[in-house]
Amino acid sequence: MLYWAFIFLLVAIVAAIFGFGGIVGAAVGVAKFLFFLFLILFVISLIFGRRRNL
Repeated sequence: MLYWAFIFLLVAIVAAIFGFGGIVGAAVGVAKFLFFLFLILFVISLIFGRRRNL
């Protein structure tokens, strides 16, 4: 999931260089969403992973 967030971020950067404003906004929005979703799932997996080992 983090891989896809970085892919959309790269798409946004390339689109910004070439001046495609609408694509930049959409790609940045998707990249932010995927990144925060990754962070939430990562923290949840850390919490539940530690509980199982105890």
